[in-house]
Parts: sequence; structure tokens; C-alpha cells
Amino acid sequence: MTVDKTKTITLTDLCGELKIKPREARMMLRLAVSKKLEYPALADAHVPRQPWQWHAGSKALAEAKKALTATID
Repeated sequence: MTVDKTKTITLTDLCGELKIKPREARMMLRLAVSKKLEYPALADAHVPRQPWQWHAGSKALAEAKKALTATID
């Protein structure tokens, strides 16, 4: 199966897939971006004051999913 890297995945798409609220997701992603050593691709890909969106199959998308599914200790 080939992944179309030109397809854009939005925060709404990700929230629907992971069944979380967009507001909570944004808070978790902002926290993840501040941890540049743990999520380097996500931190580099995020542009402040712009919508959360990623290219399908990108490393930043994988890190965003990881950040949103990480359990809070």
C-alpha cells in the first residue's frame, strides 16, 4: 500500500481517529512541542498561530499521534 504524502491530515481528522476533544489535543500538542528533545520532528514542523496539520506519513504526524496517545503520569 502506498501512502499519499501530499494528503494533509488536520487536527480534526486526528481527533476523530483517536476519539479525543480538539481542545484537549491542542493543549497536549503545545506541551509536546515544548519538549523538543522528545518530539523533534513535531517541534520543527509546528508554526505558531497556524492550524495543526501534517502531511500523511510524515514523522511529525507519527510524533503527534505518539504525543496524543501518551499516558499522563
